[in-house]
Amino acid sequence: MPNTSSAKKELRANLRRRVINRAVKSRTNTFIKKLKVAIEAKNIEGAKSLYKQTMVEIDRAVKKGVFHENKGSRYKSRLSKKFNALLKTSEES
Repeated sequence: MPNTSSAKKELRANLRRRVINRAVKSRTNTFIKKLKVAIEAKNIEGAKSLYKQTMVEIDRAVKKGVFHENKGSRYKSRLSKKFNALLKTSEES
C-alpha cells in the first residue's frame, strides 16, 4: 500500500488507466481475431472490410501507448502478409 499522498494519487491514476488500456487492448485483439478468422475462412469481402478497420485499431492502440510501436508494426506486417496471400490466391482462381 502506498504511504505518501503522491503515491496514493499515482495508484488511483494507475487504476483508471488500467481500465482504459484493457478496453483498448481487448477491442484491438477482437479486431485482429475477427480478421484472422475471415482470412482462414477465405472470406475475401469480409477480410477487406476488416483489414482497414484492424489497421486503424492497431495504430490507435500504439498511439495510446497500449502496444509498443514495434509490436504494432509486427502485427500489421503479419496480418498484411496473410491478407495479401488471400488476395493473391483469389486472383489466381
